[in-house]
Amino acid sequence: MGEGVDRVTRYRFVDSQKADGFTVAAACHAAGVSTSAYYDWRRAQASEPSPAQQAEDDLVTELHSVHEASGGTYGSPRVHAELRHRGWVVNHKRVERLMRAHDLVGVHPRKRVRTTVPADQPEPAPDLLGRDFMPGLPDQRWASDITYIPTDEGWLYLAAVLDVGSRRVLGYAMASYLRTDLVADCLDNAVATRGGNVAGVIFHSDRGCQYTSAQFAQHCRELGIRRSLGRTGICWDNAIVESFFGALKRELVHRHRFTTRAQARQAIFVWIQTWYNRRRLHSTLGYASPEQWEQQEIPEAA
Repeated sequence: MGEGVDRVTRYRFVDSQKADGFTVAAACHAAGVSTSAYYDWRRAQASEPSPAQQAEDDLVTELHSVHEASGGTYGSPRVHAELRHRGWVVNHKRVERLMRAHDLVGVHPRKRVRTTVPADQPEPAPDLLGRDFMPGLPDQRWASDITYIPTDEGWLYLAAVLDVGSRRVLGYAMASYLRTDLVADCLDNAVATRGGNVAGVIFHSDRGCQYTSAQFAQHCRELGIRRSLGRTGICWDNAIVESFFGALKRELVHRHRFTTRAQARQAIFVWIQTWYNRRRLHSTLGYASPEQWEQQEIPEAA
């Protein structure tokens, strides 16, 4: 060990003598090392990254890891938040720069298609939310909507119920038909997730015929749920579920071709259960996942 350190000191002495104008041969003779050994050391030094470069290489490796874990869907804000969760201290501008340099980009939304069909004789209900979708305690406000998933077999209709407070998908149902039974099944799944007693919960939706039917209104009354309706065709009145469907389409549906409805069902199930609820970071939740948010909020309410 001592001999190796001494030899490195001699090579550095040669470097210093070169800087003062001495020839390499003269400096090596004075240091007691061969010129070939000195040049070998210089090449080795040049091939080793500096501490700063090594740190940047490590960061880039972690960027790729975060981006890949998101299925290639995260942009720089969520990548930066996930890095912080992993213990990295890094400026968001540096993350943006490195992601651009390494062609790491998130997915972007497509043009929205209107899907709400109003009922001829809707069961009335007021708007109890008034576009208040701020995070908060779970099981105070729920929101629901329906979207269309294309497959080679035809449309797969997906209804979902989200907890407004935590953004968690509590229940969902999928079918080849678009009837009231679809949203009733979806609601029942959400109720089961919360253990059955949901009396007093506000259930918000648009004025689609499935949600304004007498059948669904009666179902909500039996569960003790308070119905809330936004305006017809106004996406901002149910923005939280629109946002969820937008993420689902960008991050999953638009990136795959589903040959069967069964294939789409399986992919959506996995995306919701293993990614969206458990791991996907939400900017409105301070870059926590829905399940993490509930774990933080529920003990405080107890």
